[in-house]
Amino acid sequence: MRRALYAGSFDPPTNGHLWVVEQGAQLFDELVVVIGQNPSKKGNWSMDERVAILQECVKHLPNVTVKRFDGRYLVRVAASLGAKYLLRGVRNATDFQYEQMIRNVNKDLEASVETIFVLTPRELAEISSSTVRGMVGFDGWQEVVKGYVPAPVYARMLKPTP
Repeated sequence: MRRALYAGSFDPPTNGHLWVVEQGAQLFDELVVVIGQNPSKKGNWSMDERVAILQECVKHLPNVTVKRFDGRYLVRVAASLGAKYLLRGVRNATDFQYEQMIRNVNKDLEASVETIFVLTPRELAEISSSTVRGMVGFDGWQEVVKGYVPAPVYARMLKPTP
């Protein structure tokens, strides 16, 4: 069985993230989407909220599951789950340079785990979670953001926060 992990903070998940997940669902027998907390990023949603939203976003993909991870190197999480691959989306040359460096370090930590890159399509290449978060709040943000996130994410973004 070819099992892969696709990781991110997913705060919020974007159409680009979902595209990578859908590619991974086609490439691998099983894809585990793992959600981590990046200490250098200030997010808006709790880990539990992100897990629930991503589960809804991928429910049409029977070979995809969503889990969380904390405090461990991703490549070691992959090895512990029997995953031989890390799936990474690359939007541009800057992403590639960063991902190549991380790939090399991961190979030092767990030589048995390979990193697979997929190049996102042009129409998704400019969107990131932080870009989406930065758009919220401006006049008319709803119509702009709607085109960049999956429907379950958009619905959650429209709900007032307690």
